[in-house]
Amino acid sequence: MQVLSTIADLRRALAGRRDVCLVPTMGNLHAGHLSLVDAARARGGLVAASIFVNPLQFAPQEDYASYPRTLARDCELLEAGGCDLVFAPSASEVYPEPQTVAVVPPPALADVLEGAFRPNFFTGVATVVLKLFHLVEPVAAVFGKKDYQQLLVIEQMVRQLALPIEILRGETVRDADGLALSSRNAYLTDPQRSEARTLHAALQTAADAARRVGADWPRIEQEALASLVARTWQPDYVAIRRRRDLGLPAAGDALVILAAAKLGATRLIDNLEI
Repeated sequence: MQVLSTIADLRRALAGRRDVCLVPTMGNLHAGHLSLVDAARARGGLVAASIFVNPLQFAPQEDYASYPRTLARDCELLEAGGCDLVFAPSASEVYPEPQTVAVVPPPALADVLEGAFRPNFFTGVATVVLKLFHLVEPVAAVFGKKDYQQLLVIEQMVRQLALPIEILRGETVRDADGLALSSRNAYLTDPQRSEARTLHAALQTAADAARRVGADWPRIEQEALASLVARTWQPDYVAIRRRRDLGLPAAGDALVILAAAKLGATRLIDNLEI
């Protein structure tokens, strides 16, 4: 497996390749990331992963400086998982000058839910992903459904910019108790880790209620919020939305329920398709 840190080396290594499937990550890998590598391998061709903690998607008060960086371990896991190439650049390599050109996703999709609580987050995500697409020139890329809103932003960007890239969706990987795997789970204390499973349980309860004929979606959202607050969570939102664009739902729509909440200082997100 090749591990490259410069754009020049990356372009030399991929010159003439038209079969690359990219798995973009921020590192500190877990089984969820490796399932995306599995999906890339199943598609065929050269499997490339990027490891880059993108400063553009962090607000000043967020955890950019402390975000776990575990490159050596990540590379061991990727090589064992069948990855062929890792691109692990520095911030100065990706942004040799201030990135004043940006991809701004439509507000209707990017300024709600996560975007309402993390302004400019999806601009940072879309900008770095488009830059990675230009550098790697993949025919396909894999993104996990755990970051559901991010996945929709990327799919819309690819569709509207007519990029010749197939976006593959990876299912959320969970621990046995239902907690969605996340690099930020490492921030949880042991008691918090035990409590963290209740976020998924709250979504399951809400999803079951939302499946009933004539379900009162706003009431279900409020009940889920109240259940989390009662257990000392600090929820930002629990929202039932249309799957296709996260718009407000109507009868007959395919739905997804999404949530973000802090447990102590750790902010977790999750979702369930209904």
